[in-house]
Amino acid sequence: MDDYSNAISWFEKALEIQKQAFPENHPDFANTYNNFGSVYSSMGEKSTALSYYQKALEIRELSLPPNHPDIATSYNNLGTIYSAMRDKQKALSSYEKPLEIERTSLPPNHPTFVTTYNNIGLVHQSMNDYSTALSFYQKAYEICKKNPQLSESDEAAMTYNKIGSAHHAMKEYSTALSFFEKAFEIQSKSPNPKIRNLAITYSNMGLTYHEMNDHQKALLYYEKALEIEQKMFPDDHCDLATSYSNIGLVYDSMKDYKQALSFHEKALVIRKKKMSSDDLTLASTYNNIASTYYE
Repeated sequence: MDDYSNAISWFEKALEIQKQAFPENHPDFANTYNNFGSVYSSMGEKSTALSYYQKALEIRELSLPPNHPDIATSYNNLGTIYSAMRDKQKALSSYEKPLEIERTSLPPNHPTFVTTYNNIGLVHQSMNDYSTALSFYQKAYEICKKNPQLSESDEAAMTYNKIGSAHHAMKEYSTALSFFEKAFEIQSKSPNPKIRNLAITYSNMGLTYHEMNDHQKALLYYEKALEIEQKMFPDDHCDLATSYSNIGLVYDSMKDYKQALSFHEKALVIRKKKMSSDDLTLASTYNNIASTYYE
């Protein structure tokens, strides 16, 4: 339902009861703090999500054995937030912790490794280390391929998305598109696809078609992504700003500057509200608006 305010309200009620029933480091607190972190992460409130994830990890490390899967989950959550905050070194170190835990407690082809390998690959990609990124994505892909339950799963689709995004970053657009299409093929066959991940696939396809100068197809896929995000997120969610910006850039390429400006301004409204004044993404938005006027 994605009703974040209601979710927070109910988690707060649960926390009130837990505080009366349990000592302060009881594992149930960690689960509730983790739930808070997940909701705030979905809302794009990264700093608040980080504080809750850190509380959850602190309790789990005090109350659970060091190789417990819940500790690995907490580190994965921290990695996701640090990655979103562009703190690449902290993201990488956070993601490497669950890999250490999983290697001591799970068989080498366990499905859990798919997420971990993909997460580590994503950080290396953000550091422009594409060969290392692809090596981790390939490890994830091999696990999906060998496991019949995973070969047509959302995990496989997202692995294809990540392999495609690395090839896109390397300017290998035809190869990138082929992997995005494989991801979409899996998602389109699924009776219950993860809608947010489908939006990511649409956005990736739009990005690639834009680079290939197929503006109509780029616009088509960006609009599909936006349609999903508008149903999922509040009006000021950062993912909406990304889609508005992407659509604005396509209209720039099509020399429809009035439309381009309207979408860049929508992105700006959200980013001014959600980002610090020195955020580079905000600077990029100002540049986009300036370029539209300049053209």
